[in-house]
Amino acid sequence: MAAGTAWRLGGGATAGSTRATREPLWVRLLLIGFTVAFLGGLLVLPLVVVLSQAFSEGVRTWVASVVDPEARAAIALTLKTAAIVVPLNAAFGMAAAWALGKFRPRGRELWITLVDLPFSVSPVVAGLLFVLLFGRNGWLGPWLAERDIQIIFAVPGIVIATLFITAPFVARELLPIMEAQGTDEEEAARLMGASGWTIFWRVTLPNVKWGLLYGLVLCNARAMGEFGAVSVVSGHIRGLTNTLPLEVEVRYGEYQATAAFALASLLSALALVTLVVKTVLERRLEARTE
Repeated sequence: MAAGTAWRLGGGATAGSTRATREPLWVRLLLIGFTVAFLGGLLVLPLVVVLSQAFSEGVRTWVASVVDPEARAAIALTLKTAAIVVPLNAAFGMAAAWALGKFRPRGRELWITLVDLPFSVSPVVAGLLFVLLFGRNGWLGPWLAERDIQIIFAVPGIVIATLFITAPFVARELLPIMEAQGTDEEEAARLMGASGWTIFWRVTLPNVKWGLLYGLVLCNARAMGEFGAVSVVSGHIRGLTNTLPLEVEVRYGEYQATAAFALASLLSALALVTLVVKTVLERRLEARTE
């Protein structure tokens, strides 16, 4: 009898909690409609506009805009910058996450704040800081000029600015993973006589590889799409220091709308590829943590 009563009470509680969390149909429809309208207006519609404008004069015009010498130079510089920045950020992110996640050094919260600093600084402000540091009249400008080293308005400045803006991505993805894993496996490998590099390659890296790839995808997307900081330090030299986002701005400013949208479609394609890869990696991470 008691068991039956308890069963009925439990069932009633379950049914009651289900009813309590079930919103009316009009509320659900309103929330779904708002979400669809928001995503459609801010994400899907701009993408449709970019693609429609890019191919408004036909595929030949699109191809001509993309293979233009200055456009090819901008694409090459964008890829070169990403090829330099992403591996450096991978190394920095692994080192920072290892030091702050596996160990707890004194002043840990301060170090984490410094890692997150590029997220809180405007990219334009970051670019201005590098101009004040490496520019001709900056702190290190005279010393660099004496040695005929040019950083600002040259490729090194673009790489440094992009490196600063994208620095936190890998570290912030790996830090919580390494914190959750602890150091038990590394300590066990050390007791078995494994060296530091062996522990890293055989124990630590396999455990964080999907998080590392996830951070690298985000870092690469931001590196190719960065505009603010690069715009300040590049000097906008056509064919030399214009990355793909800067070239889009220049073309649009010169009333070459079709060419600008053609180049913007390449960035849009990069965003879509990044989204797909990001989704796949998220599922991999979820499956690994279950």
